[in-house]
Amino acid sequence: MFLRPNHRDKDGKDHTYWSLVETVRTPDGPRQKTICYLGELNSSAQARWLRTVEVFNDQGEAQQLKLFPSHVALPADDPQVVRVLLNKVRLERTRQFGSCFLGLELWKRLELDHFFEQAVDGESADVPWSRVAALLAINRLCAPGSELAIEQRWYPSTALDDLLEIEEGKINDTRLYRCLDRILPHKTKLERHLKERYGALFGAEFDVLLYDLTSTYVEGAAESNPMVRRGYSRDHRPDCEQLVIALIVNNEGFPFSYETFDGNRTDVSTMETILRMVERKYGKARRIWVFDRGIVSEENLAAIRKRDGQYLTGTPRSQMKRFAAELLAADWTRVRPEVEVKKVAIPQGEETYILCRTSGRKEKEKAIRNRFSNSMETALKGLEKAITTGRLKDRNKMERRLGKIQARHPQVNDLYDLALRDTGEGVRLFWQIKEDHKHWRESREGAYLLRTNLKAETAEELWSKYMQLTEAEASFRALKSELSIRPLFHQLEPRVKAHVMVAFLGYALWVTLKHLLQRRPSIAPNPSASGVDNSQPLSPMRALALLSTLQSADIVLPTTDGHEIRLRRITEPTAEQRSLLQQLGISLPEHLQFNRKCSVDSAIA
Repeated sequence: MFLRPNHRDKDGKDHTYWSLVETVRTPDGPRQKTICYLGELNSSAQARWLRTVEVFNDQGEAQQLKLFPSHVALPADDPQVVRVLLNKVRLERTRQFGSCFLGLELWKRLELDHFFEQAVDGESADVPWSRVAALLAINRLCAPGSELAIEQRWYPSTALDDLLEIEEGKINDTRLYRCLDRILPHKTKLERHLKERYGALFGAEFDVLLYDLTSTYVEGAAESNPMVRRGYSRDHRPDCEQLVIALIVNNEGFPFSYETFDGNRTDVSTMETILRMVERKYGKARRIWVFDRGIVSEENLAAIRKRDGQYLTGTPRSQMKRFAAELLAADWTRVRPEVEVKKVAIPQGEETYILCRTSGRKEKEKAIRNRFSNSMETALKGLEKAITTGRLKDRNKMERRLGKIQARHPQVNDLYDLALRDTGEGVRLFWQIKEDHKHWRESREGAYLLRTNLKAETAEELWSKYMQLTEAEASFRALKSELSIRPLFHQLEPRVKAHVMVAFLGYALWVTLKHLLQRRPSIAPNPSASGVDNSQPLSPMRALALLSTLQSADIVLPTTDGHEIRLRRITEPTAEQRSLLQQLGISLPEHLQFNRKCSVDSAIA
């Protein structure tokens, strides 16, 4: 690593600008990579200093210094002149900066710093609890990990001590656990605060609510947590006890509320609880609920109607038999090249049903049926051959083998007539396809049924509104993948709930970043000029990954008098990073100067 001069002729004078560079290996050979720019270190013969910096000694006293290379001849009577040994300049204390700085900016955009200052900073503490809460949420956004992993690996590698003004050695897993206990009682107020901020920042409305559930499993016995039970595992971990999480978002994915349930709670039994919870927090209103068929029951729909609410929901496929004639009719409306819909009103009813059919889904279901049918027919032919050749003579064994074949193919078992019959030549297996069943299965493949009490909307509008349910599914994908809400390692119920709350905070930052990336027009529309492809907005994870290479570091300048000057600076962003920061309306600080004890320029004896 070394200082490189860059000469420029300006206003008839020669100016020299210095940059700190290092040599890196590339496929094309060694190249010089610029770490940061130090500015002008020497100009003309009349004013020979490169740059004046403000430094602080161990007593906190400020002093202005003028930096010169050690080989430049200078007057010896200027106490502010410092001669730098360029061949001994080094870089120390590199820290992750970009993604953490972005997380903190999102935290401030949502005004969560003020919210938690009022909520949990009522008493004095070595580290304000609001800053510890910010640390937990930013970790969940940038590099999700346990409290122990935060203390030992992640936090020491970041610049959050500078950004949050936290003194060295003050963050440990015990302090993080205690912060979880302090933020949990403010769940309801937090949800209301976020709802207001989403409205102020993005004009978000919450008239249409998308409701869905997921589960997360627990590592360990968790014997002290009565909520953790065995139930239907969406994580394919039936060996672990789990917790059920219900999430309510609007049609743009902004979170409205969430709730936790016992691990063995069925989806259909949660609706009434959620309705009462929403009314208690936000009052009564004529809301539209959108949810899938796993939550549908006549009792749940009656509970929504009782509250003057409206709903649009999926329907069990067993009810599709009622609309067999409509399925076979040709009066479908094509809303997309691969999607057809049809509105079916029930005579003297308050509800409307919408038949939907998707070509891609039809091909998928047909392929699944054919695969199971081929497998079952192969097994039946094998059994038939074994009986015909006399290798299998015991009728009881024949029936058992036939029962096993049927059990292995429940998806298509109803398509076949199967019988073992006595003939003059002995017992024989007879089987054939039920053509009427096959015809019905073919007609319903790719089709699904929606149900609603919404009025005066076309089938296309209702289908489009139901498709917004994918926003809730995307929310769960983000919680489970990018934000790593699973698995749970906490064993106590309050800590498990607080873990879910931190994941909810991480999702609040994630969805804010998502909409900032979507709504802001690109500053540089030419990809070759900025290095950014502006045809599609970046995903939140791609934006975080792009900024993660921005680092803060200490540039240590040894001087000829035996001292060292330490400059805490941020590495120079690339063109792609600069374009992204412009899109987000974020400006990087020139240098870190939030806490003089840990982050400002300093002179070291």
